[in-house]
Amino acid sequence: MTQQKNGPLSGVRVVEFAGLAPSPYSAMILSDLGADVIRIDRPPTGDEITMDPRVNLVNRGKRSIALDLRQDASKSIVTELMRNSDILIEGFRPGVMERLGFGPDEALAVNPRLVYGRMTGWGQDGPYKMAAGHDIAYVAVTGTLHSIGADDPVIPLNLVGDFGGGGAFLTIGVLAALHEARTTGRGQVVDAAMVDGAASLATIIYSLLNAGRWEDRRQANLLDGGTPFYSVYRTADDKHVAVGAIEPKFFAEFVAGLGVEISLSSQYDRAGWPEMRSRIAQRIAERTQAEWIETYEGTDACVSPVLSLREAPTDPHVRERGTLVEIDGAIQPGVAPRFPAHDLAPPPPGSSPLPGAHTREILAELGIEGIDEFIASGTGVQSEADSTAEPTGVSK
Repeated sequence: MTQQKNGPLSGVRVVEFAGLAPSPYSAMILSDLGADVIRIDRPPTGDEITMDPRVNLVNRGKRSIALDLRQDASKSIVTELMRNSDILIEGFRPGVMERLGFGPDEALAVNPRLVYGRMTGWGQDGPYKMAAGHDIAYVAVTGTLHSIGADDPVIPLNLVGDFGGGGAFLTIGVLAALHEARTTGRGQVVDAAMVDGAASLATIIYSLLNAGRWEDRRQANLLDGGTPFYSVYRTADDKHVAVGAIEPKFFAEFVAGLGVEISLSSQYDRAGWPEMRSRIAQRIAERTQAEWIETYEGTDACVSPVLSLREAPTDPHVRERGTLVEIDGAIQPGVAPRFPAHDLAPPPPGSSPLPGAHTREILAELGIEGIDEFIASGTGVQSEADSTAEPTGVSK
């Protein structure tokens, strides 16, 4: 009964318990790559303060069933979904799924081949496991936040903990476990903690620290803005360019384009970095961002424009690859990674499902009888919103 989609994960069924962004992001990746993702939503109450679900991109390509999990009839539906799925994803604090009656023991008893993916901030054990937290907390305790910024640490949005250390690592974990399940016939729990993933992302920084090639302070190192040739500079039109001319041959091309006197042999002379940075900054401030990009076009100087979120889709490389696509004023990332054997593309903006958009469809696939009565009782909800209405939250 798995919905067949295009992609390397076609035929894989994922059941996702609705949660906050990191676990839905992992399920989005799986959906992008061809998995049939069924999201279990709570019945809408009308009191939700959030964006229109149809423009929430982490739900793209999924199907939604809305269930009141307090009801025994709904619990039997969840059991059937677990029985007929390859992967389960949940993002609650430790113990919540167990209290609902859908913990790993119950799930694996129903389906011994099931991969049970758990997404939390602190993990399933440890002294902080029950503590509240957000991305900033997980990044803070791993040394990562300390390493980014100038006088004070700078928050890297919520990309390092929530999405890089969380959602992406959960995806890696469930796919690895799926491979083992298909080899051995045994499923297992995947404990994906954002704190663990955020630390893993910093592996190369810890390597440099251990080798004595990284100072444990901000803006004093090769990759943290400490060098004048790996930094960001303001242009004459109050925009910025990013410079990443680390290798001497790239640095030489960067200096040649600047048109100022800078000794190439002084590139790694720390004592001269303040003066070098000042000269570069003064020179770049004399011309606009577009003028500098034109100057360095076709070179290996590693100079790029710092584009805003709305400017990014206009970059010629980003546009041609479909790295970001814009349709009807809505911007969304394309599918990553790419598979030449499959022509994968994100669904149109606004196509993420409303909670319960596929309740009847999924119940029918499960062979459930009395669907009308089930929905009439409020145990399950089929959204009946006007599909022709324009989703809110799309900028025109």
